[in-house]
Amino acid sequence: METIEILHRFERVTGKFERAAVEAAVARREEITPELLRILEDIVERAAELDAEGDYMAHLYAMFLLAQFRETRAYPLVVRFASLPGDLLDSLCGDFITGDLGNVLASVCGGDLAGIQSLIENETTDQWVRGSGLHGLLTLVAAGQKSRDEIVNYFASLFHGKLVRKWSHMWDALVSASTDLYPEELLSDIEQAFEEELVDPRYIDLDYIKGKLALGKGRVLADLHNNPHYKLIDDTVAAMEWWACFREDGHAVERAAPAAAPISVPIRRTAPKIGRNDPCPCGSGKKYKKCCGG
Repeated sequence: METIEILHRFERVTGKFERAAVEAAVARREEITPELLRILEDIVERAAELDAEGDYMAHLYAMFLLAQFRETRAYPLVVRFASLPGDLLDSLCGDFITGDLGNVLASVCGGDLAGIQSLIENETTDQWVRGSGLHGLLTLVAAGQKSRDEIVNYFASLFHGKLVRKWSHMWDALVSASTDLYPEELLSDIEQAFEEELVDPRYIDLDYIKGKLALGKGRVLADLHNNPHYKLIDDTVAAMEWWACFREDGHAVERAAPAAAPISVPIRRTAPKIGRNDPCPCGSGKKYKKCCGG
């Protein structure tokens, strides 16, 4: 399949996953990479225009393929894309923000945290994007590209002044991410955040956090390394083909964890009222409306 045909197949929502085009793109990696980067440049510059077309999809194929290629030239483009207004991002890519953005950022950053940190610390950035930035940092730890201590130290800086001390999803996400890293050094900061009512106990509570501590550091970090939600993008087909938009029934296929990788799934209290666009409390990474609230 020629490059022009691959790009044509990526461009629009057709109701089917373009597996053959993805496989052809992988085979033509050097030739197609500049075209995929151009697609990301285009979506950043013409986001509202392309969103108005209603069925544009090339940017999603491009982000996953460039993540699979570990293409660091995509990193600033993905950061710029993620900095778009939240409503526009939701329209352009829906659950990608809460489900896959962190993994893509981790896959293209080449170990450079500056772009991810800029998203996390910018109060004007969409809150779900900022939470996905934290997810990306945990993905780098799980992949062995960053040490736990480095990310724990960064999380400490967020607790100690880099986040505005008023409730937002970022505080819930920060406490949750800290818990997945074994939050021994951060426990007093976490307890202070609960005392100041910066964290919603319906999202995650202290009993759950202390239960994770009781498991021991080795077990908690093993769970992080084995958790399929904290993986770099290695296979665009596996990452995308299960999406609901590619199925006639409109329902995504649940991805099973590898048999050899047991996962400790967080059990968090369910809020009486959860926004339809909020991340599902079950920990799937999907929006509530596409998961337990569907």
